[in-house]
Amino acid sequence: MKRRSQSGLTLIELVSSILILIIAVGGVMLAVNSATSRSADPMIEEQAAAIAQSYLEEALLKPFCDPDWAGAATCPTSCVTSACGTCAGAIGPAETRATYDDVCDYNFTDAGARDQTGAALAGLGGYTVQITTTSTGVTFNGLNSNAGQVVRVDVRVTHPALTGARTVTGYRTNY
Repeated sequence: MKRRSQSGLTLIELVSSILILIIAVGGVMLAVNSATSRSADPMIEEQAAAIAQSYLEEALLKPFCDPDWAGAATCPTSCVTSACGTCAGAIGPAETRATYDDVCDYNFTDAGARDQTGAALAGLGGYTVQITTTSTGVTFNGLNSNAGQVVRVDVRVTHPALTGARTVTGYRTNY
């Protein structure tokens, strides 16, 4: 009797190929899971950068000297010490962010991003924004704020999903 050649897989070959397939699919699923779990991070980073830039732009668009300061009319020449000290009026108890009238008023922390009137922005409550202005000891291209000519503005934005903070810096000069 002649033996017939059979084609097909043995049980061991079948089990081996199924195991290899399971391992390959598991690896792909692990990579997909890792990518999707971090997919919101770039969006949060972009939002943090946009929030920081927005706050910085708002502060830098304000006048250099406080219009309420007694020497405001001669600000470019009479502001010879600290722009946020002797060349600024005080922030009164009734003054809010909506009524800030010079760059030096911008020293505050917001829990949640807010617009210029102080109203909370929907969906951005998880961000914390800290803005500070410095007018002494700042130098910028030879201009020295000890001569009342430069104010540095730093905006720092944090979020629980971010590692570290996003910080932007700008300078307001007395021109």
